[in-house]
Amino acid sequence: MQIVFLFYDGMTALDAIGPHEILCRLPGAQVQRVAKSLGPVRTDSGLALIADKAISDVLRADLLVIPGAGNAATLRDHPEMLDWVHSIHNTTTWTASVCTGSLILGAAGILSGLRATTHWAAFDRLTRWGAKPVRERVVEDGKVLTAAGVSAGIDMALMLAAKIAGPQFAQAIQLGIEYDPQPPFDVGSPEKANPAIRDALRTRMVSLFEGLN
Repeated sequence: MQIVFLFYDGMTALDAIGPHEILCRLPGAQVQRVAKSLGPVRTDSGLALIADKAISDVLRADLLVIPGAGNAATLRDHPEMLDWVHSIHNTTTWTASVCTGSLILGAAGILSGLRATTHWAAFDRLTRWGAKPVRERVVEDGKVLTAAGVSAGIDMALMLAAKIAGPQFAQAIQLGIEYDPQPPFDVGSPEKANPAIRDALRTRMVSLFEGLN
């Protein structure tokens, strides 16, 4: 099974690393990390990840995973990458995104008419590409799976593992990585958060997302 992760400068590391940790364990998985050109890619936290393939070297995938970023809109300045996403999507069994990666799918012409989700602070931008926004942690519509903000990518990857290798295999992976969330604060969604914290954070994040159109 050929699994392809798209890397690009400014992406959020956990959007890719969380799903990667799960999906690389699937039976027969052949994972490729792809960017505009091969070599290091600097994430929004300063962590450097390595792309071992250029997009020109990859023509198909069974599963394509698109991570998000505050600056995901910068890919609109690289139409060849959006064209590549659209082309690879035509070959996939599953196409998936994490956080604002769904906005990249939208810009690539993939979400029109589909139910989808994204980070809560960028939620209203989904309609710009004809998507039907759904406030769920993971949304599946046909072969497209979209996950909400950052950590939801782990949930999405476990769902994909269950679809591909069966529920017991996925459960074994979850146990193996000891994914048993017990956060110190119950504020992981805008509905639960203190309004003052939520509104201040929204203001900061929306300024990052202004270009996502």
